Amino acid sequence: MTVDTLAVEAPSDLIDTPSTVETPTQSSEPATSPEPVDEAPKPKKAPAKKAAGKKAKTIELTLTVTGTADGEWRAELKQGTTYLARDLAVAAAAVSRAAKELHEDLSTPIDEVIEEARSQQAAKVAALEAELEAARQALADLD
Repeated sequence: MTVDTLAVEAPSDLIDTPSTVETPTQSSEPATSPEPVDEAPKPKKAPAKKAAGKKAKTIELTLTVTGTADGEWRAELKQGTTYLARDLAVAAAAVSRAAKELHEDLSTPIDEVIEEARSQQAAKVAALEAELEAARQALADLD
């Protein structure tokens, strides 16, 4: 076994210089001189890129929204062959808003269907009001 000892340097009068005093070490390898400091910055590794062949996993959901001429809307949601939700009542305004959020090509025909149902319901209300007024008049004539 060999013991290498280094000479201790005399302390410097300069306060801002670091002390380079080394203590003797025991090692089975001979002492080596310190390696020169490379001041050039090391190149950073490029961030890892996704493999060209890999695609993101897709999730397929099927949302079916069904409307009637009376303005009643129902929705169901499927994932593959499994129903996640069935026969849910949905407001026509919510269907219209959702379609507008998704895409204009979806909202235009849906809004046309909703407007047609609205006009049909308005005609039905007018007919019922006329029938109600006739029934009130008949009731008043009986008095």
